[in-house]
Amino acid sequence: MGFFRWDRAEGDLVQPWQRLSWPKTIGIGMQHIVAMFGATFLVPVLTGFPPATTLLFSGIGTLLFLTITGNRLPSYLGSSFAVIAPITAATASHGASSALGGLVAVGGLLAVVGIMVHRFGTRWIEGTMPPIVTGAVVALIGFNLAPVAKLKFATDPITAAVTLLALICSLAFFRGMLSRLAIFTSVLLGYCVALVRGQVDTSAVSHAAWFGLPDLQTPTFSAAVLPAFLPVVLVLIAENIGHVKSVAQMTGVSNDHLIGRALFSDGLATMLGGAGGGSATTTYAENIGVMAATKVYSTAAYWVAGATAVVLSLVPKVGALIATIPPGVLGGITTALYGLVGVLGVRIWVSNRVDFSAPINQLTAAVPLIIGIADFTLVAGGISFGGIALGSVAAIGVYQAMRLLSWSADRLSPSNPDAVEPHPHEVTVR
Repeated sequence: MGFFRWDRAEGDLVQPWQRLSWPKTIGIGMQHIVAMFGATFLVPVLTGFPPATTLLFSGIGTLLFLTITGNRLPSYLGSSFAVIAPITAATASHGASSALGGLVAVGGLLAVVGIMVHRFGTRWIEGTMPPIVTGAVVALIGFNLAPVAKLKFATDPITAAVTLLALICSLAFFRGMLSRLAIFTSVLLGYCVALVRGQVDTSAVSHAAWFGLPDLQTPTFSAAVLPAFLPVVLVLIAENIGHVKSVAQMTGVSNDHLIGRALFSDGLATMLGGAGGGSATTTYAENIGVMAATKVYSTAAYWVAGATAVVLSLVPKVGALIATIPPGVLGGITTALYGLVGVLGVRIWVSNRVDFSAPINQLTAAVPLIIGIADFTLVAGGISFGGIALGSVAAIGVYQAMRLLSWSADRLSPSNPDAVEPHPHEVTVR
């Protein structure tokens, strides 16, 4: 079977190597575009990056992902919310180009991890960063953004409240695809409210061209901003592995041998985004929802989605329209979304059945969360380490230190002369 050749689908479930008729495949691809659009464009809007540029590298990254994974792992690479906090901090202190340099570093490290996973498997990741650690890092990144959401909400509480209420009601009332499009529809409703109240300036849209290249920007590298970016790698690792496992569960076909390629692909896509003015990418849960609703897992649909994203990025009016979204709308939507990023960390704990009766798990979660939420800051050698960087280091450090001390105590205990080092998921502290 050639790389770009898909078998015609038979039955209700369409596997990655199968496809429907091309008209239906294109229709499914358009659904993937709509599903990813709401979250993907929010990241550049919140960070001040050009939306069209982010959309361009999102599409290119998706096509690279499909190619590197052998056209067997259906996924759309959208913008990662995990980079919002470090991008905001880096842009404020050293300019947008330094934030792009941070993204290149994140992508490079993720690509290296992908190569190592492809060669050695994932067990070394589980030993160094078990679910209690990765969950804490993901949670603190989301909760660290709480003050940003508050500031945007305060710019226009009425519009923000309407947007937030629309999101809550959409998720509670609608099912299937309409539920997956809740972010998009809520932003649209909030935008209409702001437009009626005269809070939207659309003059830039009318002056924008119909066709043209998006704004590109080159990165610069500053050691001062890198500490805030590197913890994001842990989030991207967790999201990619979770995506591969989810697809395997839905299709009944194991894709564990593709985890290394998936990580490498996402790392390469993130590097390209940072090199040209885009954003970090990650596999999108929104598009997993589309697959679950339609039972169509064909990679052909994702080729359609990736190519369409590239084409849309070449329409400056689209980027100009997105850029007109007022702060009040963003305040309402981010109040929920930043919290959901934090809750994603809690979900990692729940899905992996982390035992919080063990002190090692209690402190591995407690200490980093306080550091991240309060945004502790440490300045050393002219480099500032913020709450995300310090909290991530604390998560790994507390877990590994308590694990070592517990093992040492068992070895020194007269009642356990033959004690051996416990498995990382079975550690207890006395």
